Amino acid sequence: MAVEQDVPGAGEQVLLVGLGNPGPRYEGNRHNIGYLVLDELAARVGGKFKAHKSGAEVVQGLLAGRKAVLAKPRSFMNVSGGPVAGAARFFKVPADGIVVVHDELDLPYGSVRLKFGGGAGGHNGLRSIAKSLGTGDFYRVRFGIGRPPGRMDPADFVLKDFSATERKELALNIDLCADAVTELLGRGLTAAQNTFHTR
Repeated sequence: MAVEQDVPGAGEQVLLVGLGNPGPRYEGNRHNIGYLVLDELAARVGGKFKAHKSGAEVVQGLLAGRKAVLAKPRSFMNVSGGPVAGAARFFKVPADGIVVVHDELDLPYGSVRLKFGGGAGGHNGLRSIAKSLGTGDFYRVRFGIGRPPGRMDPADFVLKDFSATERKELALNIDLCADAVTELLGRGLTAAQNTFHTR
Protein backbone atom coordinates (compact mmCIF):
# COMPACT_ATOMS: atom_id res chain seq x y z
CA MET A 1 0.00 0.00 0.00
CA ALA A 2 1.31 3.45 -0.95
CA VAL A 3 2.33 5.87 1.77
CA GLU A 4 0.28 9.03 1.73
CA GLN A 5 2.15 11.99 0.27
CA ASP A 6 1.04 15.51 1.06
CA VAL A 7 1.55 16.70 -2.53
CA PRO A 8 0.22 14.63 -5.44
CA GLY A 9 3.05 13.02 -7.41
CA ALA A 10 5.60 15.28 -5.74
CA GLY A 11 7.82 16.84 -8.39
CA GLU A 12 6.33 14.82 -11.26
CA GLN A 13 3.57 15.37 -13.80
CA VAL A 14 0.09 14.98 -12.34
CA LEU A 15 -3.13 13.64 -13.87
CA LEU A 16 -6.31 15.56 -13.04
CA VAL A 17 -9.50 13.63 -13.79
CA GLY A 18 -13.04 15.01 -13.88
CA LEU A 19 -15.84 12.47 -13.72
CA GLY A 20 -19.11 12.69 -15.65
CA ASN A 21 -21.17 11.12 -18.42
CA PRO A 22 -20.55 12.09 -22.07
CA GLY A 23 -23.10 13.67 -24.37
CA PRO A 24 -25.49 16.64 -24.28
CA ARG A 25 -28.18 14.70 -22.39
CA TYR A 26 -26.03 14.69 -19.25
CA GLU A 27 -24.24 18.04 -19.51
CA GLY A 28 -25.97 19.85 -16.65
CA ASN A 29 -26.40 16.83 -14.36
CA ARG A 30 -25.11 16.82 -10.79
CA HIS A 31 -23.10 13.70 -11.70
CA ASN A 32 -21.17 15.80 -14.25
CA ILE A 33 -19.64 18.27 -11.82
CA GLY A 34 -16.20 16.72 -12.41
CA TYR A 35 -16.42 17.62 -16.10
CA LEU A 36 -17.51 21.17 -15.23
CA VAL A 37 -14.60 21.73 -12.83
CA LEU A 38 -12.13 20.34 -15.40
CA ASP A 39 -13.55 22.75 -17.99
CA GLU A 40 -12.74 25.61 -15.61
CA LEU A 41 -9.22 24.27 -15.02
CA ALA A 42 -8.69 23.91 -18.80
CA ALA A 43 -9.69 27.56 -19.21
CA ARG A 44 -7.14 28.50 -16.55
CA VAL A 45 -4.30 26.68 -18.37
CA GLY A 46 -5.47 28.12 -21.70
CA GLY A 47 -6.13 24.78 -23.37
CA LYS A 48 -8.91 22.99 -25.23
CA PHE A 49 -9.80 19.34 -24.72
CA LYS A 50 -8.88 17.00 -27.57
CA ALA A 51 -9.66 13.32 -28.04
CA HIS A 52 -6.85 11.01 -26.89
CA LYS A 53 -6.24 7.35 -27.59
CA SER A 54 -6.65 6.57 -23.86
CA GLY A 55 -10.40 7.09 -24.25
CA ALA A 56 -10.37 10.47 -22.53
CA GLU A 57 -10.38 14.04 -23.75
CA VAL A 58 -7.11 15.62 -22.67
CA VAL A 59 -5.49 19.04 -22.14
CA GLN A 60 -1.90 19.57 -21.00
CA GLY A 61 -0.64 22.68 -19.27
CA LEU A 62 0.88 24.21 -16.16
CA LEU A 63 -1.20 24.55 -13.00
CA ALA A 64 0.27 25.88 -9.75
CA GLY A 65 3.66 25.57 -11.42
CA ARG A 66 3.16 21.86 -12.02
CA LYS A 67 2.98 19.98 -15.33
CA ALA A 68 -0.60 18.73 -15.43
CA VAL A 69 -2.61 16.48 -17.72
CA LEU A 70 -6.34 17.25 -17.48
CA ALA A 71 -8.56 14.35 -18.53
CA LYS A 72 -12.30 13.81 -18.96
CA PRO A 73 -13.11 10.12 -19.61
CA ARG A 74 -15.42 9.77 -22.61
CA SER A 75 -16.90 6.56 -21.26
CA PHE A 76 -19.89 6.46 -18.97
CA MET A 77 -19.25 7.08 -15.29
CA ASN A 78 -19.51 3.43 -14.24
CA VAL A 79 -16.62 2.45 -16.54
CA SER A 80 -14.36 5.48 -16.05
CA GLY A 81 -11.50 3.28 -14.91
CA GLY A 82 -10.33 2.16 -18.36
CA PRO A 83 -9.69 5.66 -19.75
CA VAL A 84 -8.16 6.85 -16.46
CA ALA A 85 -5.77 3.89 -16.26
CA GLY A 86 -4.98 4.32 -19.96
CA ALA A 87 -4.11 8.00 -19.51
CA ALA A 88 -2.04 7.21 -16.40
CA ARG A 89 -0.03 4.63 -18.34
CA PHE A 90 0.44 6.86 -21.40
CA PHE A 91 1.57 9.90 -19.41
CA LYS A 92 3.49 7.76 -16.88
CA VAL A 93 1.65 9.05 -13.83
CA PRO A 94 1.51 6.77 -10.74
CA ALA A 95 -1.72 6.40 -8.76
CA ASP A 96 -0.54 8.85 -6.09
CA GLY A 97 -0.12 11.49 -8.80
CA ILE A 98 -3.79 11.25 -9.82
CA VAL A 99 -6.46 13.69 -8.55
CA VAL A 100 -10.10 12.76 -9.24
CA VAL A 101 -12.81 15.44 -9.04
CA HIS A 102 -16.28 14.00 -8.43
CA ASP A 103 -19.75 14.62 -7.01
CA GLU A 104 -20.46 13.64 -3.41
CA LEU A 105 -23.96 12.93 -2.08
CA ASP A 106 -22.87 12.96 1.56
CA LEU A 107 -21.73 16.59 1.54
CA PRO A 108 -23.95 19.70 1.53
CA TYR A 109 -24.33 21.40 -1.85
CA GLY A 110 -21.29 23.46 -2.82
CA SER A 111 -18.95 22.25 -0.09
CA VAL A 112 -15.54 20.95 -1.15
CA ARG A 113 -13.53 18.28 0.67
CA LEU A 114 -10.17 16.73 -0.19
CA LYS A 115 -8.73 13.37 0.79
CA PHE A 116 -6.21 10.73 -0.19
CA GLY A 117 -7.25 7.11 -0.65
CA GLY A 118 -10.20 5.37 0.94
CA GLY A 119 -13.13 3.39 -0.42
CA ALA A 120 -15.57 4.24 -3.18
CA GLY A 121 -18.41 5.14 -0.80
CA GLY A 122 -20.98 3.84 -3.27
CA HIS A 123 -19.59 6.00 -6.11
CA ASN A 124 -19.37 3.78 -9.19
CA GLY A 125 -16.88 6.04 -10.96
CA LEU A 126 -14.43 5.80 -8.06
CA ARG A 127 -14.98 2.04 -7.83
CA SER A 128 -14.18 1.61 -11.53
CA ILE A 129 -11.02 3.71 -11.26
CA ALA A 130 -9.74 1.85 -8.19
CA LYS A 131 -10.39 -1.48 -9.92
CA SER A 132 -8.58 -0.45 -13.11
CA LEU A 133 -5.61 1.07 -11.25
CA GLY A 134 -5.44 -1.84 -8.80
CA THR A 135 -5.47 0.62 -5.89
CA GLY A 136 -7.61 3.29 -4.25
CA ASP A 137 -4.52 5.30 -3.33
CA PHE A 138 -5.24 8.41 -5.36
CA TYR A 139 -6.40 11.89 -4.38
CA ARG A 140 -10.06 12.88 -4.43
CA VAL A 141 -11.58 16.35 -4.55
CA ARG A 142 -15.24 15.94 -3.61
CA PHE A 143 -17.89 18.47 -4.61
CA GLY A 144 -20.98 18.29 -2.40
CA ILE A 145 -24.31 17.88 -4.19
CA GLY A 146 -26.40 17.09 -1.09
CA ARG A 147 -28.91 14.31 -0.55
CA PRO A 148 -32.00 13.76 -2.71
CA PRO A 149 -35.28 15.19 -1.40
CA GLY A 150 -37.93 12.93 0.09
CA ARG A 151 -37.81 9.37 -1.21
CA MET A 152 -36.08 10.12 -4.50
CA ASP A 153 -33.61 7.41 -5.52
CA PRO A 154 -30.03 8.75 -5.32
CA ALA A 155 -29.37 7.20 -8.76
CA ASP A 156 -32.12 9.42 -10.20
CA PHE A 157 -31.02 12.48 -8.22
CA VAL A 158 -27.43 12.49 -9.55
CA LEU A 159 -28.74 12.31 -13.14
CA LYS A 160 -30.91 15.40 -12.73
CA ASP A 161 -29.73 18.94 -13.47
CA PHE A 162 -28.87 21.31 -10.66
CA SER A 163 -31.93 23.19 -9.40
CA ALA A 164 -32.54 26.83 -10.32
CA THR A 165 -31.44 27.87 -6.81
CA GLU A 166 -28.27 25.76 -7.04
CA ARG A 167 -27.46 27.14 -10.48
CA LYS A 168 -27.29 30.68 -9.05
CA GLU A 169 -24.23 29.63 -7.04
CA LEU A 170 -22.88 26.99 -9.46
CA ALA A 171 -20.24 29.10 -11.25
CA LEU A 172 -18.92 30.34 -7.92
CA ASN A 173 -18.80 26.81 -6.50
CA ILE A 174 -17.02 25.47 -9.61
CA ASP A 175 -14.42 28.22 -9.17
CA LEU A 176 -14.03 27.25 -5.52
CA CYS A 177 -13.50 23.59 -6.40
CA ALA A 178 -10.97 24.51 -9.12
CA ASP A 179 -9.16 26.65 -6.52
CA ALA A 180 -9.04 23.62 -4.20
CA VAL A 181 -7.43 21.47 -6.91
CA THR A 182 -4.89 24.22 -7.60
CA GLU A 183 -4.04 24.59 -3.92
CA LEU A 184 -3.69 20.81 -3.55
CA LEU A 185 -1.12 20.78 -6.36
CA GLY A 186 0.75 23.84 -5.15
CA ARG A 187 0.68 23.58 -1.37
CA GLY A 188 -0.33 20.00 -0.61
CA LEU A 189 -3.22 18.15 1.00
CA THR A 190 -2.96 19.50 4.54
CA ALA A 191 -2.83 23.13 3.44
CA ALA A 192 -5.74 22.64 1.03
CA GLN A 193 -7.81 20.90 3.71
CA ASN A 194 -7.08 23.71 6.16
CA THR A 195 -8.29 26.25 3.60
CA PHE A 196 -11.35 24.53 2.13
CA HIS A 197 -12.68 22.32 4.94
CA THR A 198 -13.61 25.40 6.96
CA ARG A 199 -16.02 26.72 4.28
